[in-house]
Amino acid sequence: MKTRFFILSTLFIGLLFACASTKLEKSWADPSFSLKPSPYKKVLVVAPLKDAASQRTAEDKIVKQIKAGTGIPSYSYLKPTDTDEKLLQDQLIKDGFDGIIVMHLTDVEKRVSYNQGTSYGGWYGYRYYTPGYYTEDKTFLVETNMYSVKDNKLMWSGTTSSLNPTSFNQSMDEIIYAIKTELQKKGILEK
Repeated sequence: MKTRFFILSTLFIGLLFACASTKLEKSWADPSFSLKPSPYKKVLVVAPLKDAASQRTAEDKIVKQIKAGTGIPSYSYLKPTDTDEKLLQDQLIKDGFDGIIVMHLTDVEKRVSYNQGTSYGGWYGYRYYTPGYYTEDKTFLVETNMYSVKDNKLMWSGTTSSLNPTSFNQSMDEIIYAIKTELQKKGILEK
């Protein structure tokens, strides 16, 4: 009975650690934003990731999660020739954009830990042993910044951490949910 309980407990703990857990670690908002009561209406979404496919996936997921019609993915708006910041800002204002969301991976922290083996007493003096083992945890830190197009300044910044993500899509959904919730709570995006 004790052996069955130990095995089930070990499996449950393993499943907990196998799943990614994403949380908002840091959040900052420009104090002047509280003077602007209305949320952003049209936002350019930029997620410069390792490749074009990942960028498109991330930007599409962000656009889908924020209010319909609010977000526009950068891959469908920006051109390779859009290199002059002032010209781009003027074009964004002309096209009705009032905000830009930029999301990017800033760091991957690795931590190795040793899990002690255990022994359990059994029937008739027989003992059960489980060996010790090493595990490596990876924490992915993603920074998301919200800029005001008109004011050309940072209005909000947040960093999320995802522990041991197993799926790009699931991790992106968790990060976007954490960011969206915070931006809506601050009144930066509409609910």
